[in-house]
Amino acid sequence: MDFLSILLDILLSAAFWTAVLRIATPYVLGTLGELVCERAGVLNLGIEGIMTLGAMAGWMAVYQGAGLWTGLVVAAACGALLGLLHAALTVPLGLSQHVTGIGVTLLGTSLSYFIYRLVLPQASTPPTIQPFQPLDLPGALAQTPLTYLAFALVGLVAYVLYRTPAGLAVRMVGENPAAAEAQGLNVTAIRIGAVMAGSALMALAGAFLTLSAFNAFFFNMVNGRGWICIALVVFASWRPGKALLGALLFAVFDALQLRLQQASGGVLPYQLFLMMPYLLSILALVLVARRASYPRALMIPYRKGER
Repeated sequence: MDFLSILLDILLSAAFWTAVLRIATPYVLGTLGELVCERAGVLNLGIEGIMTLGAMAGWMAVYQGAGLWTGLVVAAACGALLGLLHAALTVPLGLSQHVTGIGVTLLGTSLSYFIYRLVLPQASTPPTIQPFQPLDLPGALAQTPLTYLAFALVGLVAYVLYRTPAGLAVRMVGENPAAAEAQGLNVTAIRIGAVMAGSALMALAGAFLTLSAFNAFFFNMVNGRGWICIALVVFASWRPGKALLGALLFAVFDALQLRLQQASGGVLPYQLFLMMPYLLSILALVLVARRASYPRALMIPYRKGER
C-alpha cells in the first residue's frame, strides 16, 4: 500500500477524528485561557505550571472522595489563585511579565509534585481514579463531557469578548488602558480579573488530562502543552474561533504522526514522526503570525493617571 492510500485510510477513519478531538481539548482550554489574559494586556507564561497544578489538584480532590465535577471546580480555583499571584505581581506592581510567568510555572509545577509526594509518599505507581466516561450521543463521535465543555467555551468566550460590556472592557484595557481609565474603568481590577479567569481555564486544561484523558497524575504529564498554547494564541490572532482551528490543526498533526509511525513499521526513526506536529505547527505559525494584530498594550505595565 502506497503512502497516499495509507494517509487516505487514516483521514477517513472515525477513530482518527475521535482522537483528534480528544487531543485538541486541553489545547482549546489552555489557548482560550492564555487568550483571555493577553486580550487584557497580560502575558501569562505561568500556563505550564498552572496546567500542572490543575491536573494534580483536580485528580487529588477526586482521589480523596470528591466528585468529578467538584474536582474540576477545585482545579479551576487553584488556577485562579495562581493567576491572582501572577496578576498581583505584574499589574499593580508592574514587574516583568516574562520573569513572573516563569516563576509561576516553577511554583505551580514544584507545588504539585510536593503535594503529591506529601499525600502519597509511598506510592511507587500513580493511583488511579474513575475518570469521565465518553457520552454516547447519536451522530456524534464518542467524547467525554469535558471535550463538549471545551468546545462550548469557545463560543462563550467569543460571545463575552465581542458581545458584552465586560468583554469590551477587557479588550479596551488590552488595547488602550488610558482610554479605558478615561471612561471610568478600573484597569487594574479588570486585568486582574481577566488573568484569574484565564488561569482558571488553563487549570481546566490540566484537569482534563487527569480526569478525562487519563485516570492518574504523573510527573511531566503536561509535557509542554502550555507552551504550544502560547504559540496557538499568536496563530489565532487573539481570536477564539481561530484558536479552536489552531488547536484542531495541531491535534490533527499529532494524531497523524502516531498513526504514520505505526504504519511505517519502524522503517523510519520514530523521532522524525514526533517532530512532525511541531515542525508543521511552526510553519503554520510563520505563515500566519506576520499578519497577526496583537493587543497594543500587551506586556506594557499601566499605572493609574499615566498617559
